[in-house]
Amino acid sequence: MKLVSACLAGIKCKWDGEAKPCQKIIDLVKKGKAIPVCPEQLGGLTTPRKPAEKKGEQVFTNDGDDVTSYFKKGAEETLRIAKLFNCDEAILKQKSPSCGCGKIVDGSFTGNLIKGDGITTKLLKENGIKVISEEDF
Repeated sequence: MKLVSACLAGIKCKWDGEAKPCQKIIDLVKKGKAIPVCPEQLGGLTTPRKPAEKKGEQVFTNDGDDVTSYFKKGAEETLRIAKLFNCDEAILKQKSPSCGCGKIVDGSFTGNLIKGDGITTKLLKENGIKVISEEDF
């Protein structure tokens, strides 16, 4: 079983209230081979919500609010779901401060990319779950 970013499955859960549907991900979910999750929602954030980016080990909104605790809680809940369903792989949304895998935005809200993982991706990897982005799927 795989975990997938809910926004990739067509669920309108991104910060702006939209989705980023990916047909290959939607097909996995429809076939019962993947479970959609949104770590930000699982952590208690609303949809829509202020845009946020990871800077170092913390996550801030574009107006400077520290939302790291929501992102950590969402990562922990996502890991709990992964363990419950024996997921060994996750396909998560690239560039996200939560789901980004290998590339994330740099925290300047300018779209600049840096090497790194989002909060959820990092926790899943630390717990032996393979994570790839939709770009690598």
